Amino acid sequence: MERAPRVQLDETAKQIIEQLQQDGRRSYAAIGKAVGLSEAAVRQRVQKLLDTGVMQIVGVTDPLMLGFHRQMMIGVRCEGDLEKTADELAALDEIDYVVITAGSFDILLELVCEDDERLLELLGRIRDIPGVVSTESFVYLKLRKQTYSWGTR
Repeated sequence: MERAPRVQLDETAKQIIEQLQQDGRRSYAAIGKAVGLSEAAVRQRVQKLLDTGVMQIVGVTDPLMLGFHRQMMIGVRCEGDLEKTADELAALDEIDYVVITAGSFDILLELVCEDDERLLELLGRIRDIPGVVSTESFVYLKLRKQTYSWGTR
């Protein structure tokens, strides 16, 4: 995955993003009032932010409440082309986060699955991907904090 070029955001765009980070369902009228724009202007700016890939507006769920009883991070050690291996891992539906890292692991994955049987099957599929040398699993026992409101720079 190529790194997207950094988009220059003006202060108003940053304020709109921060409003949506606080509440992704906030109305365009309410955002407009907070940032000093009309509802139509906010709608256009939000659409531009979506179209350029600066942001997404999604519903964040609790996997446990949806029947996914295993959530975990997996550290992967690799050999060969890291980006190719990362792309193959990213193609697995159960994996929702893939990042190439520096440190003791080459790639970190986050995944959710229904149960231990599905987890065992998925670990086998991960280990069968060419370039994967070894894995180490970190099962989540309890989520204490998850936030998407880091603001803008």
